[in-house]
Amino acid sequence: MLKIEELKDLTAQELAAKGRDLRQELFNLRIQQATSQLEKPARLRELRRDVARIETRISQLRLTKAA
Repeated sequence: MLKIEELKDLTAQELAAKGRDLRQELFNLRIQQATSQLEKPARLRELRRDVARIETRISQLRLTKAA
């Protein structure tokens, strides 16, 4: 699980790359869930929230640059 303090130190490019990685992992876990091979269902929830944290931080960076 990502902490917001960790995300504050990352650049927009690093955040985008991390978001892509997490989305890929989320996709793979959804495939595992569909085939009943998922061991940790709670990981799906964690990943969704981590992606949301990253998207929020990217939005914050955009707003500060626009201001």
